[in-house]
Amino acid sequence: MMSLLSVCTSLYTVRKQYILLHDMVSAHNVVRCTIYRGHQDTEEILSTDLVPGDVMVIPANGIMMPCDAALIGGTCIVNESMLTGESVPVTKTQLPLSPRGADPDAALPEPLYDPEEHRRHTLFCGTQVIQTRYYSGERVRAVVIRTGFSTVKGQLVRSILYPKPSDFRLYRDAIRFLLGLVCVAAGGMAYSIYISASMGEPVGRILVEALDIITITVPPALPAAMTAGIVYAQHRLRQKGIFCTSPQRINTAGQINLVCFDKTGTLTEDGLDLWGVQRVQDSRFSPPEQEVAAEGQSHSLFLVAMASCHSLTRIEGQLTGDPLDIKMFEATGWVLEEPSPDETSNHDLIMPTVVRPTKPSPLETLPFQEQDPDIRELMGRYEVGVLAQFPFSSSLQRMSVVTRVLGERRLRAYLKGAPETVVRLCRPDTVPADFWEVLDGYTRQGLRVIALAHRQLEPKFTWHRLHTISREVIECEMEFLGLLMLQNKLKPQTVPVLAELHRAHIRTVMVTGDSMLTAVSVARECGLIPPHSQVIITEAQPPREGQPATVSWSYSLDSPLAQRQLPAAAEEARVSVGPQQPPAQPSYHFAMSGRTFAIILEHFSELLPKLLLCGTVYARMAPDQKTQLVEELQKVDYYVAMCGDGANDCGALKRAHTGISLSELEASVASPFTSRTPDISCVPHLIREGRAALVTSFCVFKFMALYSIIQYLCVLLLYSILSNMGDSQYLFIDIAIIMSLAFTMSLSPAWNELVAQRPPSSLLSPSLLLSVIGQILLALSFQTTTFLLAHTYSCESAQNETHPLIGWLGTYQR
Repeated sequence: MMSLLSVCTSLYTVRKQYILLHDMVSAHNVVRCTIYRGHQDTEEILSTDLVPGDVMVIPANGIMMPCDAALIGGTCIVNESMLTGESVPVTKTQLPLSPRGADPDAALPEPLYDPEEHRRHTLFCGTQVIQTRYYSGERVRAVVIRTGFSTVKGQLVRSILYPKPSDFRLYRDAIRFLLGLVCVAAGGMAYSIYISASMGEPVGRILVEALDIITITVPPALPAAMTAGIVYAQHRLRQKGIFCTSPQRINTAGQINLVCFDKTGTLTEDGLDLWGVQRVQDSRFSPPEQEVAAEGQSHSLFLVAMASCHSLTRIEGQLTGDPLDIKMFEATGWVLEEPSPDETSNHDLIMPTVVRPTKPSPLETLPFQEQDPDIRELMGRYEVGVLAQFPFSSSLQRMSVVTRVLGERRLRAYLKGAPETVVRLCRPDTVPADFWEVLDGYTRQGLRVIALAHRQLEPKFTWHRLHTISREVIECEMEFLGLLMLQNKLKPQTVPVLAELHRAHIRTVMVTGDSMLTAVSVARECGLIPPHSQVIITEAQPPREGQPATVSWSYSLDSPLAQRQLPAAAEEARVSVGPQQPPAQPSYHFAMSGRTFAIILEHFSELLPKLLLCGTVYARMAPDQKTQLVEELQKVDYYVAMCGDGANDCGALKRAHTGISLSELEASVASPFTSRTPDISCVPHLIREGRAALVTSFCVFKFMALYSIIQYLCVLLLYSILSNMGDSQYLFIDIAIIMSLAFTMSLSPAWNELVAQRPPSSLLSPSLLLSVIGQILLALSFQTTTFLLAHTYSCESAQNETHPLIGWLGTYQR
């Protein structure tokens, strides 16, 4: 009955989790869509009826995409946080015309659509279309290319439903131990059959007594007794705000020796705060400033760069975009205005975005003196129009815009990006001599540093030519403007929790979709990387033009060793190390991007285990790469926990030995554990409870095994004289003595500190085996001794007597 109850409880938990996952997917995927039937006719259908090839209309107010679709008309602003983990909306444009579309007579091959190559034109399932832009009389259209489990979100759901099984040694050893007990029981059955047959017992009684040996040796109450300890631990976790959907993972948490953390929303707060700025005047740094729009500098080039060099947009009146861009723009105190769809359609082109100060300024105070006299009287305030935008590229580490001040003829370009990248694109005479020292000082403080630059374009650069010019032509010969410092604040519990994990000798790793510079900076600030440790950035290049793949290492600019090896030109110091042997340093940490991780996994698989043993920062990691990283860490014998808060962490949360979600949305469905406390303080609590549950599981297992073997020896001794215990004795021993102890020994709470020593991970460890075997030998010696001593006395007179307690005790002699 107890075993049946345990099985039913497990089935209920699994069924409840599947229903929750089904409801979540249905709630987001079952929507009504408008599709084209013919050239102009449309029909409204459910998203479940969509098939590849359908042309669907993207509503102006947005939609949660129920399928993967290629955009063929209009522009969309999409939130792809489900895929990338970054809540930065991206702009999707329609597929470019093929060469045949531009010239039907041209004998050119028809290009094939590829979802990865054409990501900028693809709307993925599960992503949120926030806003659409279109021309007058046209709708935003997309062709359905994948549905169901073939979509990106479908593959994520499939990974949740059918994860690779997690191999935990406790359960493997438990099966082996039980098989050993079965072998012992088989020997007892053979002995029982031999004794009973030699005494002339009936065949039916021989079989019943032989089968009794199985139920005695392999205790049926063992699953229920071990489940009790897990239930107690689950109850204690619930009291601390940690909810569990997979109770068997609690024991697994007790063996964790490596924890992977997401960054944004897990280690740090979601937003960024502006720390300050440092402008450049006459090729020299001015003192740092806390206020950006200082008196007398309300229209400086530095301020215009901050107000215009971004990819922000307004959605329902709210600024939306990269949190860094939002903080930077809000610090200026300017206003962003976008044209309405009617204005765009009236001019038959997309009107530029305009930024301006909140307070109008007289023309005399403007720093630019190139106003056109014909429109001078029309200007009542200072406005800057963003005519062209070259979006941020993670490979280039920069973005730029081309602007024009209302009333001026010439255009200006503004550049923003990583300081190391921006300074290479600026004229050397505009860069301060102490640039690298100042940058190093801010980097060591854990600040995210952004450099700004500008360039006044020549008259040959006109509005119409901007769309035919590459960004490299614009982003050169810039004038350095200064530095912008932002701070991604850590959550209050991050540093003490990481310190507690380090004291317990538990490795901590950062796995994030953010940039490498930010990830390394935060890792140093929170203590993942000690202050005096070296950070070695690993970079890999795929095979090109017949050349094999390559791996290189470079010291991060914030590493102490880099300060001794970096030349005056401030190029990163290259370390000449073969792919088979990483740099040998007393204390170093590897950092790599998701792209590098994928290349090493494919082309340098023998090198990967060495990097994983010292890898601490993994930046720009895609969701599938996070899952692969967890799998590779498990292959080098780590018990891995994953702590994250986004849907892009679902695969890793499910694949890890222990997944902890700080969100109650998609991630909580895939994760065995969900914390109501939105910080990582839940991780030590879970590990402590896991260790307590694991230790009590070992104790219960040893106790039940000893009880079974002791009872097995007792029954075999009684069988040798054709005797046995009665049913009342069996019930009293099993229920009153054994089960009461088995259920109460699991009530012991966890110790309030996380110590370095972990419980053994195997039931077959020498200490546990010695304990069990020693107890068995001790019990065997006492039982055999008392049994033989009892037979040395003459009991002939006692054999003919009947005692009233004999019927109750049930021990009889035939």
